[in-house]
Amino acid sequence: MSGSAVILFNLGGPTSPETVKPFLFNLFNDKAIINLPKPVRWFLAMLISSRRNPVAQEIYALMGGKSPIHEETQAQAVALAKILEERLGRDAAPSVHVAMRYWGHRAQDVARELAKNGKKKTLFLPLYPQFSTTTSLSSIKEWSDVAASTGIGPAWGGICCYPVMYGFVKAAADRIRETLAVHEGLAPRLLFSAHGLPTKVIDSGDPYQWQVERTSAALAAELGDIAADHVVCYQSRVGPLKWIGPSTEDEIKRAGADKTPVLVVPVAFVSEHSETLVELDIEYRLLAEAVGVPVYLRARTVGTHPAFIGGLADLVEAALRDGGLCSDQGDRNCSLHWSQCPQQANSQKYVR
Repeated sequence: MSGSAVILFNLGGPTSPETVKPFLFNLFNDKAIINLPKPVRWFLAMLISSRRNPVAQEIYALMGGKSPIHEETQAQAVALAKILEERLGRDAAPSVHVAMRYWGHRAQDVARELAKNGKKKTLFLPLYPQFSTTTSLSSIKEWSDVAASTGIGPAWGGICCYPVMYGFVKAAADRIRETLAVHEGLAPRLLFSAHGLPTKVIDSGDPYQWQVERTSAALAAELGDIAADHVVCYQSRVGPLKWIGPSTEDEIKRAGADKTPVLVVPVAFVSEHSETLVELDIEYRLLAEAVGVPVYLRARTVGTHPAFIGGLADLVEAALRDGGLCSDQGDRNCSLHWSQCPQQANSQKYVR
């Protein structure tokens, strides 16, 4: 087997009811989420995780007491390893490993395993199609820290984002067509829903919203007439800060006023977890029924769709061949306006 390794980054989630609170603490203790001095951030993380734990327990109880994101991500890792081995051969293909940011198989565990096996050539691949400082960059920075402490050293290269990668877009379009196939003749409004962020994060130069809009535009183009009526919207708002919009809730209410069917499409999630199985499937469905939406549908995430996994394999092969950072557009996805892009000069310290 090759001496190189692909590190698949994902958010992670509780693995049992007892781990809900520590998962929340790890999330809110991340400087990328709450950018305050460490002692203050630690105190707030303790406070928020304690207050949110009862509600979160109820949410995860609806999924059997844990998040399915671990099994979903592992299935994606197995599928990616398989296709890389088929393309490159068993001896040349990199191994594929899952690193969860806030709970589960954490980056330090993966780094120790790789160090023990003598692997130092690592390539990072976030399972976030659109780059954000709050997700991808947070994981990249954590990997850089733990890799250095275990002797692996900085990542050799990686993929920062792939908002318009054709394999991702095609897989998402196929999920939409699969959903509509059992509703012949229905022409719903498509709600391209992504996890929201506070506007101050975007104002700081984070390219996430711009990339979500690019994903949605590419998906609409792939779908043609199916997406004649579509809108980009944002879900999962928490806290008192102003968030980017429009909100998915408001768009559901608007569809109810228009008496228009809706099909919600998760354009920033590639696996099922609480934001899809509970927020979209249960909470927003109840909202849709209450405001008079005649039909409420939700497309599945891309998961292990062959086009998506094949697209990830294409990116890995390109990174192994060319080295350094790459994206689905080659060297750069973002204009210089987006100063938090990891390919900008002021962000190189995080990934080199």
